[in-house]
Amino acid sequence: MSTSALPDIFKAYDIRGIFGEQIGGGLAERIGRAFPLVLSELAGKPVQELQIGLGRDMRLSAPELAARYRDGMLATGANVIDAGMVGSEMLYWLVGSRQLDGGLMCTASHNPKAYTGAKLVREGAIALSGDSGIQDVRRLVEEDRAPDGAQPGRLEVLDIYGAFQEAALRFIDADAVRSAQRPLKVVVDGGNGMAGPMVGPLLESLGLELIESYWKPDGEFPGHEPNPLLPENRAFIIEKVRETGADLGIAWDGDADRCFFIDETGAFVDGDFLTALLAESLLSKAEKPGEAILYDVRASRAVADTVERAGGVPYVNRVGHAFFKTRMHKEGSLFGGEVSGHYYFRDFYCADSGTIPALLVLEMLATGGQSMSERLAPYRENYFISGEINSEVADQQAKMDEIAARYSDAEQKQLDGISIDYEDWHFNVRPSNTEPLLRLCLESLVSAGDMERRRDEVLALIRS
Repeated sequence: MSTSALPDIFKAYDIRGIFGEQIGGGLAERIGRAFPLVLSELAGKPVQELQIGLGRDMRLSAPELAARYRDGMLATGANVIDAGMVGSEMLYWLVGSRQLDGGLMCTASHNPKAYTGAKLVREGAIALSGDSGIQDVRRLVEEDRAPDGAQPGRLEVLDIYGAFQEAALRFIDADAVRSAQRPLKVVVDGGNGMAGPMVGPLLESLGLELIESYWKPDGEFPGHEPNPLLPENRAFIIEKVRETGADLGIAWDGDADRCFFIDETGAFVDGDFLTALLAESLLSKAEKPGEAILYDVRASRAVADTVERAGGVPYVNRVGHAFFKTRMHKEGSLFGGEVSGHYYFRDFYCADSGTIPALLVLEMLATGGQSMSERLAPYRENYFISGEINSEVADQQAKMDEIAARYSDAEQKQLDGISIDYEDWHFNVRPSNTEPLLRLCLESLVSAGDMERRRDEVLALIRS
């Protein structure tokens, strides 16, 4: 395979490409050889002392490629703990709980069937990114350095399902869910990804009335692509919730580190509002007041308002899991939430999880005496959000400079793109890492009509 394709597969936060065309067994083995060398530099220890976790998802190419990643890592002298077919967060948990030096998850997450890839983390399950580590891996892959004849590392094969599920269940009062006045009726859509084996046994243990859909791992994805953020992929679960009169719908992406919720009316739950609900739940359980909560620059003001009411301290953060995890490790933040459905938990090694949010929401509904739509009503009635809207822009910085000049009377921040804040409305515009796009998220505190008017005004400026 030509190295000319390499920049295309090394993304901002992972490695991703089409199996056979961009990523094959040979390249996977080269990545496997490069990864321990980068970890060795980051950890400041010899490769032979490294302990690296390995996992894979259910994609058809994953057994072959995971084996080649493993062979590459072992050839350098690094020691590998192979957890087999798991969800991504299980690999993060393995790295955190065993204090490993890093981990490699063979997955293409929510991408279509043809894709494969790898998520790479260092100690503490902190993601490698384009700014820190991934480009170093790319450089070593391009050099294609042969192993230096070191003694091969040791391989340990480990089943972590039971221990992981036990750790996740500690986030809630499971008995309170089991003793609810009636069992919650819940539609679950695994998208034929890793949610079924990872989360399924936990949900079954809670005495729920489960309606399972696309629950068995299947890399053919016979139902729909494993990306619930796309409306076409959640049409099924919305209809199923309405048809069955369920209390809740939960859909996971392919590697199951993100989950998305549908309320009992069939309405999608925005990530901003779910971040607020999760923060409120965790702060109510916190042992001390004033815990820090992170939220991203795109989020509704509902998050900061809720956190302050619940006795926490909200802090805005750059978009991206590497930025969230690194800051949470450094500052000890209790929780972090992104509107894209990534939720991070201090007591889960600051890693993102698609299991813990599901458990917390189920606990809320079982013990709170309100339906999901009733819990969300104060947000939906007072915070009017646009969602993220993409526009193709050739010169992103020039356009952001134009936005700054146009709204010069507003409070402005440039933590991630540009954020414009007025008393009763605000927005963020940020560039894509990989495409000539600007992404707009806007909110009005006045009305849906006011949000739409201001959204259209800003979009007209962006697209002019």
